[in-house]
This record gives sequence, structure tokens and C-alpha cells, in this order.
Amino acid sequence: MTVRVVIADDQPLVRSGLRVIMADHPDLVVVGEAATGAEAVQLVKDLSPDVVVMDVRMPGMDGIEATRLITAGPATTRVLVLTTFDEDDHVYGALRAGASGFVVKDMALDDILAAIRVVAAGDALIAPGVTRRLIADFVRRPAAAPERSPRPVENLTEREREVLTLVGRGRSNTEIAEDLFITVATAKSHVSRLFTKLGARDRVQLVITAYEMGLVTLPR
Repeated sequence: MTVRVVIADDQPLVRSGLRVIMADHPDLVVVGEAATGAEAVQLVKDLSPDVVVMDVRMPGMDGIEATRLITAGPATTRVLVLTTFDEDDHVYGALRAGASGFVVKDMALDDILAAIRVVAAGDALIAPGVTRRLIADFVRRPAAAPERSPRPVENLTEREREVLTLVGRGRSNTEIAEDLFITVATAKSHVSRLFTKLGARDRVQLVITAYEMGLVTLPR
């Protein structure tokens, strides 16, 4: 599968560096670059890329608002946020806006490329490490905007609740299958039904739901 990527960052050096790196990987194709959030939103409308690698801090419309507009639109484009984690509190707003994952700028290049592929495949970066800690901290914080209505978990089966709990703990489909003594195909089927029943775009939103509904205990 070829992943079509838009790079949104106000630093030309970052955009150029990511483009050069991806040029050595035939499955990753940079179809556009944006220096502002507004440009990123327009490129999504014009090009319908698979993934936008989105910086948070940009002039004018920032990455948070751009993420909200992109994920609220009809496009199936997913957003992978660039963050420094320890310094950038705005990333929590990006998570609420619908980002599918996070890349720390000082990560190994191979890990950044892997993150793009994971998000493009419809998965999300949820564990271990940065994103897991990020989500745990995120759900402790009050929302900057009014909370959305709770997702309807009352119509989940007992097995689906078990699967949602394991997703919230950062377990992969293979690990879920091992934990519940089911096949990987059955685990994938349960996760797919959770997407449909809970109206979730990806696993990040399933993780958030698991935390919000008390199915997963927050690490202390």
C-alpha cells in the first residue's frame, strides 16, 4: 500500500528533512507541504491524503484547530501530531480534536516512519511509552471545551467490554487474542464492532473511552 502524506510544519527544515527521508521509502509519498494549519486543511480538501503529519505550533491556525477541521470533515485523512510532549501542553487539545497518534520530534527516524504507516492503516499509537502516558494524563485533565456526550457503552456485550478494557490497556489484537483465548480474526472482529458501536475513528478513541468509562484504572 502506498501512503500519501502531507507534511504540515512551519519550519522548512523539518518539512524538507521528512520529505528527504520518505523519498527513500517507496511506500511513503509526500503529496504536499503546508506551513500553516489553514494550508493543511486546504491540502486535505484538494488532495485527500492518507495521513497529515501535523505540527502543533504554527502561525495563524495552529495544528489543533486544523486537526479538528480535518477530522470533522468528510475526508478519511488521519492526523499524526508532531509534539515535544514534555513542553507542548497543546497536544492534549489535539487529542480531543481527533488526532490518531503522536510523534515526538526527537524519535528515531524509523519510528516516525513506522508511526505514519500505523496511522495510515487505521491503527493508532497507544502503547507503550509516550502516547500511553499522554492518554493517561489527558483523561485526568478537564477539557478546554465542553465535554462531548459519553459514548453509549451500555449496549456492549460482556465480551466487547472485555475487549475494550484490553484495548484501553494498550493490548494489540494478537495480545487480546492470547489473553481471551480466541483467534486473532475474532479479536479483530470484536474491535471492528467497537468502532461501529462507539462511533470511534481509531484505537486512540477506544482507549479514551475505556478510561472515561472506568474500564481501565489510571496509573498513579
